[in-house]
Amino acid sequence: MADPPNSRSILRGLAIAAGGAVLAYLFFGEHRVHLLGYLPFLFLLACPLLHMTMHGGHGGHAGHGDKAGPSQTDAPKAPPAHQHKS
Repeated sequence: MADPPNSRSILRGLAIAAGGAVLAYLFFGEHRVHLLGYLPFLFLLACPLLHMTMHGGHGGHAGHGDKAGPSQTDAPKAPPAHQHKS
């Protein structure tokens, strides 16, 4: 069983977290204009990155024509359209 953390390590962790929060606040405050100026480009960059990572779930583009998945003949047939008698 692991030893419980002592008060010195807890205080050290809190001090590091507080210092990091202060640095992040100051960095964002000073460079907010630059960061917000690049925001549209970050969205454009996110598109291909999401495309590459999201296609990993179904085998990429190569899996679209495979016979492993359900084919058109396995799909349930639509009921015939209702025809009115005239």
